[in-house]
Amino acid sequence: MAITSANQLELLQTAEAVAREKMIDPGLVVEAMEESLARAAKSRYGAEMDIRVKIDRKTGRATFTRVRTVVEDEALENYQAELTVKQAKQYMADPQIGDEVIDEVPPVEMGRIAAQSAKQVILQKVREAERDRQYEEFKDRNGTIINGVVKREEYGNVIVDVGRGEAILRRNEKIGRESYRPNDRIRCYVKDVRREARGPQIFLSRTAPEFMAELFKMEVPEIYDGIIEIKAVARDPGSRAKIAVISYDNSIDPVGACVGMRGSRVQAVVNELQGEKIDIIPWNEDQPTFLVNALQPAEVSKVVLDEDAERIEVVVPDEQLSLAIGRRGQNVRLASQLTGLDIDIMTEAEESERRQKEFEERTKLFMDTLDLDEFFAQLLVSEGFTNLEEVAYVELDELLVIDGVDEGTAEELQARARDYLEAQAKAALDHAKELGAEDSLIDFEGLTPQMVEALAEDGVKTLEDFATCADWELAGGWTTVDGQRVKDDGILEKFDMSLDEAQQLVMTARVLLGWVDPADLEADAEDEDAELEDEIDAEDEQ
Repeated sequence: MAITSANQLELLQTAEAVAREKMIDPGLVVEAMEESLARAAKSRYGAEMDIRVKIDRKTGRATFTRVRTVVEDEALENYQAELTVKQAKQYMADPQIGDEVIDEVPPVEMGRIAAQSAKQVILQKVREAERDRQYEEFKDRNGTIINGVVKREEYGNVIVDVGRGEAILRRNEKIGRESYRPNDRIRCYVKDVRREARGPQIFLSRTAPEFMAELFKMEVPEIYDGIIEIKAVARDPGSRAKIAVISYDNSIDPVGACVGMRGSRVQAVVNELQGEKIDIIPWNEDQPTFLVNALQPAEVSKVVLDEDAERIEVVVPDEQLSLAIGRRGQNVRLASQLTGLDIDIMTEAEESERRQKEFEERTKLFMDTLDLDEFFAQLLVSEGFTNLEEVAYVELDELLVIDGVDEGTAEELQARARDYLEAQAKAALDHAKELGAEDSLIDFEGLTPQMVEALAEDGVKTLEDFATCADWELAGGWTTVDGQRVKDDGILEKFDMSLDEAQQLVMTARVLLGWVDPADLEADAEDEDAELEDEIDAEDEQ
């Protein structure tokens, strides 16, 4: 097949037709044709030649040219596509390295094999252009809801026609046991769009929490307008969900707006999610208050928050325990996902038993260490004293409010407590020295003898050893392993040392040792203060 005047215009017509069918730029099809013709010409003139083809976009005329690049004498390797400066002088007046010598060559006769090869090149280029167009179109739709038509089901995965491409709804992204037949209409959340070797892959989901949030945005104009914000969503797909909302307009009730007139808005979302029950909860910055709301419909008697451990204890009436936990732990699990806290639920009876046990332990502590009878020790515990340090160093007036305690008795109590603490401190210090604790660590301000003892028992015996410790190694912390929060025990955790306190002590030790310049610490502190002020200003502007 020769490229003659008879079929020159046919090239452009073919390119236009393919571009319209595949909805891509006609220029890309013409470029593919140019490459396919160049490949056919190389098979005719020689594979080592640099043959290029240019198709005129108006007339359809194909021009075949041979290109040779000017190179240095010692760099000449391919005599068909390269030439030296001396050789190039035959074709141009002042050749320079990198210049190109271009000669037009006769059009080629395309045999059956060459024509088939050209066809494959064109199809490949068209497919690549189609994939690029599909990726560019759908990458911006990531995180939105899309409507499609079910084409087929493969091994439990649903292939969905989304207009200009196909998407996949995996088996684990479907709600419950829902099944679809070909030509069923389906609404999904675009979870991810990836560019892969076999083309762009569009992954859909109906179980993602974001799917529910987007559905509410479609049904509730106030959410779309930004008057109401969805702060958190937790789902047990197909069964139950909790959604936390907040209103930035005091005149609008966020829960009522999401429920709608006679439940019309929330019911539309429920119907789309195969009857999934939805609890709409008012969001609150105060975590304990928010948790009480999140555990609805159960009633909560008491909440104890441990911010460092990101754990929270919830006390409920005995008859509310099963309701708070929910069927198979569903209610407390969703509340935990919604708040981002680990939740321990106990009944009032269990909490009372625990408090009684703590009361007995503290009573016994005061009886053993201060040589008190049970009644007097219980009086101390009842007044809120939990340890010997509080008794030893509290203001005398706080002891005098206890019934039956006069000034002499109070002074005697404090003397006994201080004597006992001093004896403990001396024993701890002696033990630490036996373990090899050095004076640099013992004399370091901020560490008690008991702390020095605990450090020495863990192999930290010098100030240099202490300065190499991380704050979490001293104060303890939490690590997430395989999605589960794991407790990291700290050497000084039993002394109620916080991460901030541990960090301060470690940095002070590093400054004393000359490892850190105090000026750098001040600069870092100023930067942190500036960042904090910027964040506050940004929040105020919002």
